[in-house]
Amino acid sequence: MIIIGEKINGSIPSVAEAIANRDAEFIKQRALAQANAGASYIDCCASVPEAEEVETLKWMIDCIQEVADLPISVDSPSADVLTEAYKFCRKPGIFNSVSGEGDKIDKIFPLMAQPENKGWQVIALLSDDTGIPKSAEDRLKVFDKIMAKAKEYGISPDRIHIDPLVEMLCTSEDGIAMNVEVISSVRKQYPMIHITAAISNISFNLPVRKLINFGFVVLAMNAGLDSAIMDPTNRDMLGLVYATEALLGLDDYCMEYIGAYREGLIGPVKNK
Repeated sequence: MIIIGEKINGSIPSVAEAIANRDAEFIKQRALAQANAGASYIDCCASVPEAEEVETLKWMIDCIQEVADLPISVDSPSADVLTEAYKFCRKPGIFNSVSGEGDKIDKIFPLMAQPENKGWQVIALLSDDTGIPKSAEDRLKVFDKIMAKAKEYGISPDRIHIDPLVEMLCTSEDGIAMNVEVISSVRKQYPMIHITAAISNISFNLPVRKLINFGFVVLAMNAGLDSAIMDPTNRDMLGLVYATEALLGLDDYCMEYIGAYREGLIGPVKNK
């Protein structure tokens, strides 16, 4: 599983306060904790007015790169911000994100097509100018248009993380059936593509949210999810991911699961 650490996001009140106060140590501690927990990428989202966003992201990215050598998921709703902020990263990361909305793809995909940016990946949301489609069929139509653009710009499927857009379970009429249909359809069409999701979105406004999150991860991974925006320092969630990969036959002889346990990433906290 590709794990995109979610804990440096200005929509989190404590992170917003740290950004406002330019508390570098707070950002560094969160980055280091996620790196030590086994994250693949560290998401970096400012959630400030767009006029302040590039400068704020530069400060945040600098803080992260002082303590962690992981690639960064540069997170902004503005393609214009992304085209500037990615330059502050020392190594290729993820553009987070594009969608079928407006001209976002036509700003980000040409950057990714440049030889010097060939290592960069992108999260692509299955929404367009009409909003978030209500049916799996309509979301897959957006997917087809995104992949047509990817082909036009020469972006290979293994550089794309498709986000089917997980919404609150408590407002859904059919559970996660639509998400499962989208994930499995995308996986069938493009075996090498990545499929991601913001795990905690599923459980908004529900009690004991972690139980819903746990159930969603297992079902989504079974459908083809191989990337997740989540808290890597949550040892129970991380353990569930490793266990599910083993149960799905994605971990030969359970070596990754055993290795994560030996490294102290999952299971009871070991006394030092």
